[in-house]
Amino acid sequence: MAIAIAATRERREGETRCAVTPETVRKLIALGATVSVEAGVGAGSSIPDNDYIEAGAAVKPDTRAVLEGADILLKVRGPAGPEISALKPGAIVVAMLDAHREKDTVGALKGAGATAFAMEFVPRITRAQVMDVLSSQANLAGYRAVIEAANAYGKGFPMMMTAAGTVAAAKCFIMGVGVAGLQAIATARRLGAVVTATDVRPATKEQVESLGAKFLAVEDEEFKNAQTAGGYAKPMSPEYQAKQAELTATHILKQDIVITTALIPGRPAPKLLSAEHVASMKPGSVIVDLAVEAGGNVEGSKLNEVVTTANGVTIVGWSNLPGRIAADASALYARNLFAFVGLLIKDGALAVDLEDEILKAAIVTHGGAIVHEGLKS
Repeated sequence: MAIAIAATRERREGETRCAVTPETVRKLIALGATVSVEAGVGAGSSIPDNDYIEAGAAVKPDTRAVLEGADILLKVRGPAGPEISALKPGAIVVAMLDAHREKDTVGALKGAGATAFAMEFVPRITRAQVMDVLSSQANLAGYRAVIEAANAYGKGFPMMMTAAGTVAAAKCFIMGVGVAGLQAIATARRLGAVVTATDVRPATKEQVESLGAKFLAVEDEEFKNAQTAGGYAKPMSPEYQAKQAELTATHILKQDIVITTALIPGRPAPKLLSAEHVASMKPGSVIVDLAVEAGGNVEGSKLNEVVTTANGVTIVGWSNLPGRIAADASALYARNLFAFVGLLIKDGALAVDLEDEILKAAIVTHGGAIVHEGLKS
């Protein structure tokens, strides 16, 4: 009997992405699976139901109909309660669970006996690059952050030579040079801004400079050892943070655009800009806080709001920036999921090897228990 794969509509407010596209429906069917999707699953990404039907999927009217008999549920965000209760015993769920924060969802999946995998836990190893949702989505978030900044900024980004005089280029400062930060640098440069960037990881200096931006950091001994073996930033000491804040304070006075992207897995986002930093900026300046969903890098940023401060600085706090470029975000995410599902299927049958290093790193619940070491309490 063919493996039954299902994808339901996203229930979280403002989530426009989808977990399967017509392209990946065809690929999943080629693996020997059947695919069912809930009506309207791709609406936020401008994918009509007919496109899924033409790709070979069955479009069903509601959640329960889609999940009846499903072996694997594919989602963008973690499933809602009614979706979890409709799962058959032992069903597999693959999604960006945000497992450190969405503990109720993890608990419900445990209670339902589901085998749940969190795509954000896929290890950053060569073999898993094609499954790396953090990179695929952060890349688009970095691009979109610059577009949001340009939209909120009351001037142009590039230098312009006109008969009436010269228009100066915008000065753009990127704080946090992961995948999102690098794409933000590249996008701001393409738009013509003068770009500087900072990060606590020394390896990023060369990357920043290769994109034509200037690197800014306190380069002491702590800075030289501020990166984990997995490539993530380590939490920095209060002493280092004070030195970096002083350097930032003098630099930020001259900036028109600041984009913050710093995240630490499993922890609240570090505060990079204080209220004093924001108050020192010029009227008309724009800050985009890309980490707002994790508590924010900027004091005064508000989730899903655009705030204008007393001194005329605009702080953009939109969540889910990849969802603001939903068609491309869905296409990339669906390919990430397809690659991951390929680990679960062999010769047309489910073959879940929990000793596989990727599956072992990503699994959250199994057999009625929370099995991820980082989530056990």
